[in-house]
Amino acid sequence: MTDRPTTRAEKTRRTRQRMLDAATRLFVARGWSATTVEDIAGAAGVGVQTVYFTFGSKRALVKELLDTAIAGDTDPVATLDRPWARAVLAEPDPAAQLALQAAGARRILGRTAEVLEVVRGAVGADEELAGLWRTYAEQRHTVQLRFAEALAAKAAAGAGAEAGAAGPAGAGGLRDGHDAASAADVAFAVLGPETYGLLVTGRGWPPARWERWAADGLVRQLLP
Repeated sequence: MTDRPTTRAEKTRRTRQRMLDAATRLFVARGWSATTVEDIAGAAGVGVQTVYFTFGSKRALVKELLDTAIAGDTDPVATLDRPWARAVLAEPDPAAQLALQAAGARRILGRTAEVLEVVRGAVGADEELAGLWRTYAEQRHTVQLRFAEALAAKAAAGAGAEAGAAGPAGAGGLRDGHDAASAADVAFAVLGPETYGLLVTGRGWPPARWERWAADGLVRQLLP
């Protein structure tokens, strides 16, 4: 016998995803201002009120688009608790950690680059989207800072071992006097959507080439 509640929940999920997919296509093709809720409803094959009932507003829909694209799913799991981030933090070798960071950024930016460009393009015209862009940047920097703290500790431990004595955590391990805060700034810039968009979207680099370039750049900038 068919489980009616499960069937209804699955239908609701599929309808929601259809609206998100339609919104993504329209936002990417037309931009934020030129895409209306009516356009999204028509492309998704639902009523306008269904879009409003599901998301509340066009801005809220964009936020869900971005959140889902960053995570890669709808599970309520923070970035630092996800397996790929845990692997970054657990990796004992600093250079290998930076390679994992670049690989993680490539996967996320591959999903989010187009939506992020929509949001970035609307920042000057919509204060709420400007706030969303700032929040995304702050969250991304928070993740990079946690990674950088782990990197600094590993690099310092390695430097201490080579010198035959352990130095203070975070001291002497990174290149050119970088500490965790400035290392996070470097990773924030190198692994950002602006750099990815410039080289992959703008210049046609394959994402795998961008990943190798980013990992190599981080190693050269941050490690002795």
